Amino acid sequence: MDHQQTGAGAAPVSTFAAQDINAHPLEFTGSGGEYFRVWIVNVLLTILTLGFYTPWARRRTAQYFYGHTVVAGSPLEFTAQQGRMVKGFIILVMISIAYQIAVNTGQDTAVGVFLLAGALLSPFIWGSAMRFRLGSTRWRGLRLQFTAPWREVYKASWPVFAIALVWFGVFFGIQYLAPESASALQELADESSDADLPTMTAGIWGLLAMGLLLSIMCVIRLEYNYKSLLVLRTQVGAETGRWKPVYMDFIKVWLATVAVFLLFAIGVTVVVGVLAGGTAALFIDDAKNRSFALIMVAIVVGIFGGIFMLLLTSAPARAYREARMFQLMWDNIGLSQVARFKCGLRTRSFVLLRIKNLFLTLLTLGLYRPFARVSEYRMKAESVTLHVKGGVDQVTGAMVRQQQQGGIGDALADAAGLDLIG
Repeated sequence: MDHQQTGAGAAPVSTFAAQDINAHPLEFTGSGGEYFRVWIVNVLLTILTLGFYTPWARRRTAQYFYGHTVVAGSPLEFTAQQGRMVKGFIILVMISIAYQIAVNTGQDTAVGVFLLAGALLSPFIWGSAMRFRLGSTRWRGLRLQFTAPWREVYKASWPVFAIALVWFGVFFGIQYLAPESASALQELADESSDADLPTMTAGIWGLLAMGLLLSIMCVIRLEYNYKSLLVLRTQVGAETGRWKPVYMDFIKVWLATVAVFLLFAIGVTVVVGVLAGGTAALFIDDAKNRSFALIMVAIVVGIFGGIFMLLLTSAPARAYREARMFQLMWDNIGLSQVARFKCGLRTRSFVLLRIKNLFLTLLTLGLYRPFARVSEYRMKAESVTLHVKGGVDQVTGAMVRQQQQGGIGDALADAAGLDLIG
């Protein structure tokens, strides 16, 4: 995928700035109250239909957010056909049921076939999903297109297969280092020196650590490959995307995210330790006066408190990574030589908003979720400004004349695209 960096063809800033540039901040005109009505109907109907309302719920959600996102005075449109989304959902459900049956009935060969097919088809599913997602997006009569050929999609997907090779190597390495049975372990312990078992154990842990590290690096590379391919092969009319970020930019975001997580994890651990110590001392000092019911209440509160602390610990890191990645993307992409984006999202503000939304969602037992989603979407959307060369009407008029009509995607694209639009 490195060749895509050079293929971006980013124009010098001075050249772009020298033209007649119009700035258009994005707007979001929706509200939490409006979306709550959409959300609550989706939730109730999904529950009543045992999940089969999902494709309708996803489409209604996508249409709400698209229709209230205004770009240069015109809203986006989500135009996916409901029938195709339903067919895709049914196919996805049938595949999931078949896989669960194979797992629950001990059909190891069938499970292996499912997993192998999933790995081989994952690039195709991703590419189909991108065609579905962009092909269903319109703005001012323009339909977006994802034009990457399958050869490029599979080439960008090499980290998927690299992860499989890494864990094959780890598996066979452990098989080589570890005894095959308890008797073999006992025999090795009787005949070997005291240093042999620790050495063997260290080797296994070393293999696992190496496998995990290499897998993380592959995941980061896959994210970079897919995002860059998506931007560079997105086409509006005859205009294609521009891409400036490099792989090291993604590495830096991930490293910073790990640092944020560790910082919050240490802080939460200290707080929990202090509270747990004080609670334990209280129960020890006054154990005779404590009823069984109160002890059970304390245990239940402790369990839910632990879950809450886990969410609280990871939420800032996840929000930090989301904000940084959003900044990296929208501050460094454009459309050929006619448009570019700039992002003013503040990472600290977004992290604080996510923490506040988490607290309110938990306190309201989930009912604040639609308001939280709208507030986070609004902050991200309204931090982006579109800079267009030559005026929006002039540019979009030329693009409409160049717009090519594409074919209809298959149901698999709809199924894979569900998570992207809902």
